[in-house]
Amino acid sequence: MALSGLKFKDFIKAEANPVFGGAEIGTCFDVYVAPENGRYRMDFSWRPQKALAVTCSGDGINWDKPVITLRENPSSGWEDAVNRNCVLKIGKTYKMWYTGQANGGSCIGYAESDDGLNFQRIRKDPVLVPESDFEKESVMNPCVLYDNGIYKMWYAAGETYEPNVLAYAESRDGICWQKSVINPVFTCDVNNYYEKDRVGGCQVLKTPDMGYLMFYIGYEDINTARICIAQSDDGISNWKRYEHNPVLSPDAGKWDADSCYKPSVLWDENRKVWLLWYNGRKGSDEYIGLAEREGRGFF
Repeated sequence: MALSGLKFKDFIKAEANPVFGGAEIGTCFDVYVAPENGRYRMDFSWRPQKALAVTCSGDGINWDKPVITLRENPSSGWEDAVNRNCVLKIGKTYKMWYTGQANGGSCIGYAESDDGLNFQRIRKDPVLVPESDFEKESVMNPCVLYDNGIYKMWYAAGETYEPNVLAYAESRDGICWQKSVINPVFTCDVNNYYEKDRVGGCQVLKTPDMGYLMFYIGYEDINTARICIAQSDDGISNWKRYEHNPVLSPDAGKWDADSCYKPSVLWDENRKVWLLWYNGRKGSDEYIGLAEREGRGFF
């Protein structure tokens, strides 16, 4: 892969960026990438379609024609648009947690599929709704891990345009969730310029050598976002920020000149590199980019 840019052990943006999205496909954002059958599966939000979709790739750069996996359901009262999803394959079943938006608010819904393409809602109501003061009118951006029989969800909460904090919940079945009593589990640090306004959409990975790694959005202000990393031993408390945050920032004059949002991250054991997909924004255009980092350790 041809890369250009920064020093060793920084995330280096691919020369091919943006690797997905454009005038023909339109705005794509908040991806979730997972390995599948020797390829990469990327679930993403497709704004012009008000829908969720999937595409696949052999190299993380060249992607297949997208297929819509779940459309909006205005009759529900809470899904005028659907976006910001996470998809896991547990056994033979694809499980999707997604954000439904209507009437200025956001909730989290749940759907399943046998083939990973055609998802059906398992219940008509959301599985997670805003309840606490810190959640304001929205819960969104679910990131779910399945760990020893427990579903673990990290989600963003707060305002609808951009959320403010990150919270945590657990479930035995992926449908009935118990929110942590210490929520929110991660908030902005006003002493860090890159996240002094708020934090948002994250991906959390459980690793054998660094505990839980959280890749998250840090907002300098409502329109300026960067990608950062934090670490926790239990994935809930005592989060420690990476000393070299932010790890990915907008490039002036480029396709991602205004903001870098919602990371989705994988470790490539064969090449010993981290792969990070994100949505970059310039003006109202928002597409998907890729960055790589050599070497495993952050903490």
